[in-house]
Amino acid sequence: MTTSATYTPVRQVSAWRETLRLVLSYALLFLIALIFLYPFVLAITTSFKTLPEINERPVALIPQTFTLEGYQRMFALNVGRWALNSLLIATIVTVSNVLLSALAGYALTRIAFPGSRVVFLAIIGTMMIPGIVQLIPMFIVLKSLNMIDSYSGLIAPKMVTAFGIFLMAQFFEAIPREIEEAARIDGASRFRTFFQVVLPLARPAIVALIIFSFQGSWNEFMHPLIVITTNQDLYTLPLGLAFLRGGLGQNLQWNALLAGSMLTTLPMALIFLFFQRYFIEGISYSGVKG
Repeated sequence: MTTSATYTPVRQVSAWRETLRLVLSYALLFLIALIFLYPFVLAITTSFKTLPEINERPVALIPQTFTLEGYQRMFALNVGRWALNSLLIATIVTVSNVLLSALAGYALTRIAFPGSRVVFLAIIGTMMIPGIVQLIPMFIVLKSLNMIDSYSGLIAPKMVTAFGIFLMAQFFEAIPREIEEAARIDGASRFRTFFQVVLPLARPAIVALIIFSFQGSWNEFMHPLIVITTNQDLYTLPLGLAFLRGGLGQNLQWNALLAGSMLTTLPMALIFLFFQRYFIEGISYSGVKG
């Protein structure tokens, strides 16, 4: 009886401390989440405000009067065309990057040829070169090929990436070779083995690469900036919104600009929200070598 009476308060104190620790931890996480979400929520609500209200109540979360004039002005400024350009370019770049990166990653990990390791290390080495350093050489090459102010100039340089090859190669390394050998024994060719056996197993890495590729292409600013010099009909959303902000000067319409920003941001947020499980699996598996 004495032992039970002695230890019961200690257990209760420990339980209260654990509960208090959890409450404080979740409260801190909730506060951090609010800090990060506040600018995003403010941008959404401000896109539904009138211009006078934006000037009078710039940080108010709830508009006094909901209006769609920002979105109406946005589409009147050719933003719809820029959104279609971004969608077209991002889709083509994503499909080509996934396919070509998967083929290259499979070849480098499964097909033995002289210098394969050197080629792989050289590809990985390009990831250490800052993208800003490549802008001028890329512009010179594209200009010599007459690809300035064209869709081909926007798409071709991004059709395959070193990161995509690295991601797929690391994932293929984790797939047991016995699976492919069994398919080859059954008479499947190397291409059939790749497309019908290996590629379906790499779904987590493929989804992760799709998210990375689409997000990178959708949000790309510097590359379209050097490729598109005169034709505004070829602008992508980030480039077009930057043009609107600089071109309108003192007449900048914040509700229209933020409406365009929402059009740029929401697709990426929704894609990551629905595919985050595959995204995390792909990143996790790609770091495991078999």
